[in-house]
Amino acid sequence: MFKRKIYEKMLEWKRESAGKTALLIEGARRVGKSTVAEEFAKNEYKSYILIDFAAASKEVKELFDDISNLNYIFLRLQLIFHVDLHERDSVIIFDEIQLCPKARQAIKHLVKDHRYDYIETGSLISIKKNVKDILIPSEERKLSMFPLDYEEFLWAMGNTTTPKLLAEMLHNRIPLGAAVHRQQMRDFRLYMLVGGMPQAVNEYLATNNLRKVDVVKRDILQLYEDDFRKIDATGKMSLLFDAIPAQLNSNASRYQVSSVLEGNRASQVLDVIAEMADSKTVQVAYHVNDPNVGLANTKDLDRFKLFLADTGLFVTLIFKDRSFTENIIYEKLLSDKLGVNLGYVYENMTAQILAANGHSLYYHTFLNPKTKHNYEIDFLSLKQNKLCPIEVKSSGHSTHKSLDAFAEKYSERIAEKYLVYTKDLRKDGDILMLPIYLLPFLQ
Repeated sequence: MFKRKIYEKMLEWKRESAGKTALLIEGARRVGKSTVAEEFAKNEYKSYILIDFAAASKEVKELFDDISNLNYIFLRLQLIFHVDLHERDSVIIFDEIQLCPKARQAIKHLVKDHRYDYIETGSLISIKKNVKDILIPSEERKLSMFPLDYEEFLWAMGNTTTPKLLAEMLHNRIPLGAAVHRQQMRDFRLYMLVGGMPQAVNEYLATNNLRKVDVVKRDILQLYEDDFRKIDATGKMSLLFDAIPAQLNSNASRYQVSSVLEGNRASQVLDVIAEMADSKTVQVAYHVNDPNVGLANTKDLDRFKLFLADTGLFVTLIFKDRSFTENIIYEKLLSDKLGVNLGYVYENMTAQILAANGHSLYYHTFLNPKTKHNYEIDFLSLKQNKLCPIEVKSSGHSTHKSLDAFAEKYSERIAEKYLVYTKDLRKDGDILMLPIYLLPFLQ
């Protein structure tokens, strides 16, 4: 069990809700939902029952077909799982609840009964095929769970000092110095390669072997592919997923759906993209036509980019059909020789960080009428009702033509400008040049 930030949010739910809502933890498969739910139950309650609907017996699932007699249901659960339930001091975990829709529908009545607390975990939980025949309970508080972020990764490595140092240096806008910066970049590049999936992190800690970590990540990717095939028999979802690295590498201003699914336009796969986003395996960045405070108001559903929710998985997906020894990214990234042509790894990492910090992903492309040149702002976030444009570099190059052109066009809308790159922290005029390892600590 790694220390996870979501645990504090779960404690907050328990205090504030006091049994008035169930907690629904959503996230991709293998992100650690079941582990943190059970750890929370062990630590915060007198007893708990964990019902894993991926392995639950028919007898258990059928208990939720008729919930008119809750006393009987609770009695049967205690007998089946050999656990005594204590009023207001026990929790029942519904693991992989999307596999038993009737149990999710029962949440409304279980919460109203108020005897026990309830935690649900689920993957692909919002997909219409899983919930089309049930009434979705309103008595749920949802929490999204992501792969380990960089701070959690450092904690897993036994390093609790560095995150505090990095946050303080960023807050005070103090460069770290050449030697410390090089060390921080080495540590962060390792995080990019291992990723934040708990199984991959655990394998690295156990073996210190990136080849074995890669095997774990390939297994997770295969699990995702199997899930996609169950949900989408046409295979479109799998094809769109597999092509994410190639699409980002093309430097196009949008995901070119027609190059992956012949004869299809973006408008024809909006439902598939929505399902992929619901699966939490990908992050979707939408183009905004008029970048302003209400970014969602002008987003273009037909113009988007796709990123993997975990950059470690992204690195493996790039070379999924080839052996580990052919994956040059491991060697090049570790030796700091990644090169501009593989810069989309940094772009995916930036998307992962922003999403984990609660940002919806948006980008903007525009034509400069003076130069007739097309510019792109990789990501847009909001601060104090103003825009914060972000440009991402995979190297120490500090040119920022897109930021400059964007600032000239939308000067009154901008709060701060950031260039995310691989050199030490510094200011260039009113642009904050931000080493990528500091981005997770940006408030």
